Amino acid sequence: MSDVIDFIASVHPYDSLSRDELAQVADFFSRRQVPAGEVVYEYGDPLPGIWLIEQGRIAVTDRNGDSVSELGPRNSFGERGLLRGGSAVTTARVTEDATLWMLPRETLLGLIAQNRAVARFFDRGRAARPRGAEIATLKVSDLLTRKPISCPPETSVAEAARIMRDARVSSIGVTQGDRLLGLVTIRDMSNRVVAAGLDHGQPVSQVMTADPYTLPPQALGYDVLNVMLERRVGHLPVVDRGRFVGMISQTDLTRVQAISASVLIRDLVDAETAEDMARITARVPELLVSLVAAHQRHEVITRMITDITDAVTRRLLILAEAQLGPAPARWLWAACGSQGRQEQTGISDQDNCLILEEGANPADPWFKALARFVSDGLNTAGFVYCPGDMMATNPRWRQPVPVWRSYFRGWIERPSPEAQMLASVMFDLRAIGGDDALLQGLQAETLDMASKNSIFVAHMISNSLKHRPPLGMIGGFATIRSGEHRHHIDMKHNGVVPVADLARVYALQGRVTAVNTRARLLEAEDNGVISGSGARDLIAAYDLIQTLRLENQAHLIRSGRVPDNYLSPSDLPDFERSHLRDAFVVVRGMQSAIGQGKGMLG
Repeated sequence: MSDVIDFIASVHPYDSLSRDELAQVADFFSRRQVPAGEVVYEYGDPLPGIWLIEQGRIAVTDRNGDSVSELGPRNSFGERGLLRGGSAVTTARVTEDATLWMLPRETLLGLIAQNRAVARFFDRGRAARPRGAEIATLKVSDLLTRKPISCPPETSVAEAARIMRDARVSSIGVTQGDRLLGLVTIRDMSNRVVAAGLDHGQPVSQVMTADPYTLPPQALGYDVLNVMLERRVGHLPVVDRGRFVGMISQTDLTRVQAISASVLIRDLVDAETAEDMARITARVPELLVSLVAAHQRHEVITRMITDITDAVTRRLLILAEAQLGPAPARWLWAACGSQGRQEQTGISDQDNCLILEEGANPADPWFKALARFVSDGLNTAGFVYCPGDMMATNPRWRQPVPVWRSYFRGWIERPSPEAQMLASVMFDLRAIGGDDALLQGLQAETLDMASKNSIFVAHMISNSLKHRPPLGMIGGFATIRSGEHRHHIDMKHNGVVPVADLARVYALQGRVTAVNTRARLLEAEDNGVISGSGARDLIAAYDLIQTLRLENQAHLIRSGRVPDNYLSPSDLPDFERSHLRDAFVVVRGMQSAIGQGKGMLG
């Protein structure tokens, strides 16, 4: 009993339960050993419950046999079909001998009804479920996604209309300085100007709604809904201590309700061109803002954003095959970098490669055309070309399995600085489309070979120390000293990357197959590579760094700016600034330990 309690207590959302609740739930879990190759369930099968992976790997495919995800320890599966009528909407097959725990449907539904954290966790994957309750509890400031659009009172009606058209909004605030005087909507212009035959050159002050009802940023979405219903208005200005800071419209509320990764993926499945996909992926920044505002965990946000990139890639592969005809040999499209680790944020370039079956000709025009079609399509959809040319369009990264095997062997046996860099990227490979089997054997063989080579592991440890947390000499932060990002810290290269590099080394030392950073750290703890306390501290540090990174990106998007990875510590409250520094101290400490050969001690 204690074994199952300890295990589920380490898995979200069960970690939100009290010890007594865990003991009660543990009674309902049943354990099953499932050998590789066995199907847990097929598309359309009735589902008795939800599965939780203790050990092993599960490949999840859709009704057409296309890969949906590759799952490992602490992942659950089956919930989507279970909560959408009780029948499987995917097929789950064991790819590595697995130990599974099954929680019956009735018990899960009872947990969802009784526990808010559990309910929120499982609601995240249910696109058809209304999100009104989430909207009601969000702050108005979290619903604002753009800077306020305004004009002075003397602006002509025609000019105000042009400003609204260019900004693609349906209302505009009339302001004197920062003070809100009134509000004009498209409907006002239609009813009060066009229908009345008035001169379009008259000032907007003559047709505006003066002194409109406003709400402060601290108000809740609940207040917005009530005011709009009671006053029968579709636009509400937001005013902060007399200053006009934004506008909430019914369209904003609808967008928050509708925007979800599932909705975007659904739309991508039907996209016929890269331009169609670009219009869909343009909503990703709004999704990020919505998820951050709803206080979703960082690993959920980055997984959802990565799922969208995966969906774009798979759709492009389907369109390419339809255009190019049958492939001359088996192939696999794989992602590396942040997409490979399922850790993409609001800004991402593309890192990908093609793995071909043995005997395939990498110079075949079909493979070259496939790579060009997909890479160009990704760029059009907003995932820009890799600055380092680590893409399938580069012949070096479009090769048969034996060549890839020689690449990895060369990097491991002759670990030059370039080899360390390339190995770091390529150890994060994840199958996206094509024949998954081409990667599985290669990954297992490479991991085994690399983990046995102590010199290579030592070089990877050295490589993991190149990116240092931004800690100053006297207790502060070491910020960038000049240029556009002066007085900022790089939350990616000096925050996330050091942890990802450490996790990759731990994965090598413990022969961990996961590629996601957080999953690697959890498995490394299970395998005894790092101590429980070391793992918990490093995971907590990573969680804080990633959370603040995403919150900063959401803030930039709401401010009308392009999201980036640069954060000014001075913009943080004292409490958060102190905790961020503590997080960097933990990362630095773990780097020091592994650099001195104390990785086992954490």
